[in-house]
Amino acid sequence: MTLAINILLWLAVAALALLAASRGRVLLNDGLRNGATEFILLLPRISIGVVGSGYIADVLPNALVAQWFGPESGFTGVLLATLGGALTPGGPVVGFSIGATALKSGAGAPQVIAYSTAWALYAIHRLVIWEMPLMPARIVWLRAAVSLPLPFIAAVLAMMLGRP
Repeated sequence: MTLAINILLWLAVAALALLAASRGRVLLNDGLRNGATEFILLLPRISIGVVGSGYIADVLPNALVAQWFGPESGFTGVLLATLGGALTPGGPVVGFSIGATALKSGAGAPQVIAYSTAWALYAIHRLVIWEMPLMPARIVWLRAAVSLPLPFIAAVLAMMLGRP
């Protein structure tokens, strides 16, 4: 599966490179330069996130994770995971690393789904740093309000569908 995804991604990059080349060498070179710059800037963050998640997995007491976020934690675990997702700063490397680590440490799938859904939909830091300065306040708060039940709905659906 991973190989197929990698091949598809590289095919998409090749198609974009061909499109850029058809529009001129300058555009092709600019795209390559921008991509290389982004790669160099992101590589340390990705490395830190992956290595850091390994440490988190070893440091977190499995019994505590299972107690508060395990399959038997029910709604309390979903609520705590939702709050944790909303309060987790950082990008995908941080958010998904914490979710994967929680699963390895005994957290239940519905709880991790609630965490990652809350993190993706209404992480507080993104509301404050990005949305509030760039969008009208009414839209920001309306979006946040209508998003509030979604982590709980996702967790309940995961519980109904069974273990993934």
